Amino acid sequence: MAGLTPMINRRRFIEYCTATTLLGTLAGPTLAQESEVSTMTPTDRSIKKAVKFGMVQVDGSMLDKFRLLKELGYDGVEMDSPSDLDPEEVVAARDESGLPIHGVVNSVHWKHTLADADAAVRAKGLEGLKTAIRDCHRYGGTTVLLVPAVVGKTVSYDQAYERSQREIRKALPLAENLGIKIAIENVWNHFLLSPLEAVRFVDEFESDAIGWYFDVGNMVNFGWPEQWIRILGHRIFKVDIKEFSRTKRDQDGLWDGFKVELLEGDNDWPAVMKAFDEIGYEGWATAEVRGGDRARLADIAARMDRIFAS
Repeated sequence: MAGLTPMINRRRFIEYCTATTLLGTLAGPTLAQESEVSTMTPTDRSIKKAVKFGMVQVDGSMLDKFRLLKELGYDGVEMDSPSDLDPEEVVAARDESGLPIHGVVNSVHWKHTLADADAAVRAKGLEGLKTAIRDCHRYGGTTVLLVPAVVGKTVSYDQAYERSQREIRKALPLAENLGIKIAIENVWNHFLLSPLEAVRFVDEFESDAIGWYFDVGNMVNFGWPEQWIRILGHRIFKVDIKEFSRTKRDQDGLWDGFKVELLEGDNDWPAVMKAFDEIGYEGWATAEVRGGDRARLADIAARMDRIFAS
């Protein structure tokens, strides 16, 4: 955005007020409407539990790993794409184990960013996104998790906004044709830092094939997840379950904030789950934490169950 002048004339003031009113309509229920939102209880929640496939750190075949997750009570798994995995083996493991693959994570969106200053890098990022969409369809999933852009010294905020939207629009016809949704994740990429702006970013596509992949833990460092959930509302397609400790951040360093077990950080899980209830969220919640062996995966499952019941 261009710099603002110190004085705002009457016309600009009216335009500003109009825009603010519009954002208010996008933001979610008003105080008068809050009494009409869902009063869902924890036992009514229809939330499916999953992990990222890379968290399964046990010996054995892909089928063995899928069967283990099924035995531990997980409802599904999320894969990476593009990847070196054999798609036929992935589908066979899904079918033989009965464990659904609910979606994929774009594995190249940090390396080949859609807002890079180099058009060749953006082209690689777009092809990676299209590959992820095709793999997701092949696996029977519904979403591709996408980091849309990274703002930095050489990529300004407005460039990230414009370039990433332009590249995503090139992939939207494929996603819409295959019935796959592109889900934008909130990450530490210096981009889409406000929930109101996050709403605007996805709504400007005017497509049901793009929405949000809400990471609860990523939000704690600079905001309150429950507030974002209410504002994003129906735009939330999927959820990542992660913890964050402001105390560890302050004592040991920023990234150490993630070095805490689920339920032992600063997420207010009852408030988070209440917010999901209020927007009527029923879908997948995937753990994105340190993985491990059978015992570790069982512990994660138990902690997730406690979160969902909070």
